[in-house]
Amino acid sequence: MLNLAAGGLLLTAVLVLWRRELTVIVRVFGLQGVALSALVAALAWDESSAELAMVAVGFLVLRGAVLPWLLRRALAGAGPVQRETRPVINVATSLLAAAALTLLALAVSRPLVDLAPTPASRAVPIAIAVVLIGFLVLVTRRHAVSQLVGFLLMDNGITAVGFLTTSGIGLVVEIGVALDVLLVVLVLQVLTGRMREAFGDTDLDELRELHD
Repeated sequence: MLNLAAGGLLLTAVLVLWRRELTVIVRVFGLQGVALSALVAALAWDESSAELAMVAVGFLVLRGAVLPWLLRRALAGAGPVQRETRPVINVATSLLAAAALTLLALAVSRPLVDLAPTPASRAVPIAIAVVLIGFLVLVTRRHAVSQLVGFLLMDNGITAVGFLTTSGIGLVVEIGVALDVLLVVLVLQVLTGRMREAFGDTDLDELRELHD
């Protein structure tokens, strides 16, 4: 179950990088929240931890349902442009970059895996790869919602690394981090709404051209 959940994390990150339709990107991000919840649930089952089980349920609600719902609300009324039309690099190059970043994550995390070769530590390279792919989405996409999804992918990867390396980072700490992420999403949703009202779009390149 742990391997399947980790694979789901990586697969959904690559799918976000591959697809350009914003509604599909948001839907795939919701599936990644489910995969992250399954990963924590596997750790909870292995350690017989009720605290981790509660965190897994919280992830399922927050990252699998609430955050995608907020992103869909941010897309509502965004106008006819519902896809990433002009990314900085094309899809083929993005996928090649994702493969290179995955290999980099494997190389960087090898000493950690060799230090403690457990099933959880063997999944750490995948979580690091999700962080790197999320950063790639953040810097190569031009639409505000796409960049927000990239930020959330990075957060999911960092969270997965934390749980895989420490077997849980504490319920209170995780609740605080989750609330911070939710607050960031709410603020960015308000900002994207204001951008649409003022300029009619949330494509950052078009707003720069308007400034010029």
